[in-house]
Amino acid sequence: MKYILYARKSTESEEGQVLSIESQISELREFAAKEKLEIVASLCEAQTAKEPGRLKFAEMLSFLEQGKADGILSWNPDRLARNSIDGGRIIYLLDTGIIKDLKFPTHWFENTPQGKFMLNIAFGQSKYYVDNLAENIKRGHRAKLRRGIWPSFAPLGYVNNHKTRDIDLDIEKAPLIKKGFELYATGKYTLKQIAKILKDIKLRSYKGNVLSVSCVQRMLSKPFYYGVFTFKGETYEGSHEPIISKKLFGQCQEVMKSRGHIKTRKAEKTFPFRGLMACGECGCAITAEVQKGHNYYRCTKKRQVCSQKYIREELLTEQVKSFLQKVSLSSQDTEKVLHELDKDEQKARKDSLTLVSSMKNDLADIETRLDKLLSAYLDEVITSEEYAAQKQKMIEQRIELKEKIREIENKGVSWLEPARAWVKSLNQADKLLSSGDKSEMTTFLKQIGSNHILIDKSFSFSPKKPFQILAERRQSRREATSVRLRNPELRRRKDSNLRRGLPLNILAGCCLKPLGHASTLIDFKYPSTYTNLCITRNSISVGARLPENNKLTSCLYITSLVILQSCRPKIKTQNPDRRLLL
Repeated sequence: MKYILYARKSTESEEGQVLSIESQISELREFAAKEKLEIVASLCEAQTAKEPGRLKFAEMLSFLEQGKADGILSWNPDRLARNSIDGGRIIYLLDTGIIKDLKFPTHWFENTPQGKFMLNIAFGQSKYYVDNLAENIKRGHRAKLRRGIWPSFAPLGYVNNHKTRDIDLDIEKAPLIKKGFELYATGKYTLKQIAKILKDIKLRSYKGNVLSVSCVQRMLSKPFYYGVFTFKGETYEGSHEPIISKKLFGQCQEVMKSRGHIKTRKAEKTFPFRGLMACGECGCAITAEVQKGHNYYRCTKKRQVCSQKYIREELLTEQVKSFLQKVSLSSQDTEKVLHELDKDEQKARKDSLTLVSSMKNDLADIETRLDKLLSAYLDEVITSEEYAAQKQKMIEQRIELKEKIREIENKGVSWLEPARAWVKSLNQADKLLSSGDKSEMTTFLKQIGSNHILIDKSFSFSPKKPFQILAERRQSRREATSVRLRNPELRRRKDSNLRRGLPLNILAGCCLKPLGHASTLIDFKYPSTYTNLCITRNSISVGARLPENNKLTSCLYITSLVILQSCRPKIKTQNPDRRLLL
């Protein structure tokens, strides 16, 4: 009688059951030599038998059906089948006579009704073992998930602790992964460049392979690294130590989202502002080309007819620098502001105790809401989808609150760090103006705003609120300075500056009341200096002298100065050494 030797182990990994197949084959060959069995084929595979579909098992049954063999030699019935379909097929082939005999070194079998009955029980016991093992594994998973432990193989940057059954931080790989997140969050690097950087700093997978671009993308999109994971559609807060903060993870997702539709291409010449702007008329991208030794930017005009014309890079650079000047801060001023922020931090640490107490109350409130949500799910008040969605939101809120509390307790009030970062970004704008690095200008503009538009040779975009407020205030201050330069006689006080002009010579030929008139006495502190002021078409006459400290508030002087500025009259005074103090 001819037999097929069949050996199987349950896992495809090299670590699990490494010597299982070799030991099975050795034992089976010794048993075959002892029993004088003829072996016509040996089939081995590393695949679980809890589900049908094994290739070597199907090949073995095909040999038996073709008559190339009469029986099967295996270590144990559970090597042949752990599911009802494969076990039923073997028993059916025994019933039809295609399989004439089964041999097991550790199990006795005869091709009789009693033998097939016992074989059926052995197959049922194997299936029971698999089912019970699966249930035990699920119970273990549920216990781990309740404690916030990832129940599977640890991601890159972490290691499985087989003693504590927990996830520990990989001290060597974790800093490299954090550096990858930090570099990508700057927006200066593509996924391909990040993969190359990680390769250069010797970050490898646990199998020793270089990380591919898709692997880097999955890594940067995995919330596990800031302490949250999803298992079978449900979100959990992990007990493992996070490598990055939730804020850094969010920045990476924003960069990835903005870069999702951008295709990088190689070019002989690089244009610093290409890829930054879109056409304000048709919405197409702005491209660049070289004409007569100068770089020109224009609309691609791929969607429709567009009337926008070229703009030289020099003109575009001046517009960019004009905005950078509005939001720049010198290094000396930056040090002063940062010094003041340090003072504010010391004071804020005392005030932060109340804020931390409030946040801890909010954290306790979230814990209570999570318990109520679980009770509603167990009582079948809400569906599993609603439960998973609401739980994910609450866990995200809990993570954010914990990060804020930890940040305040370690560093101070949370607004100080963004304030410092903002001040440093203003100093970065000043350094960009000094260096003239146009590529860095493009990166800076992407970081501080969005919706970059080029229309009618004019560049505009929507800066973030702090930068917008600063730019508007500085612009209004410059406009006010420009008005004072055009009208140097005007006082800087708000109550003396006209909001709109008057018609020229509106008071020409009119003799106004003396300043000592009874209607104006309450407006003056120095009645002894009353004087007459008469305005004609071509001149202004002033009588008496005015003391240095006289604060005249009458709009009469303002009106006279406006006319004086407009028609350039001659001033006649009794004391030429004195001037109107306005």
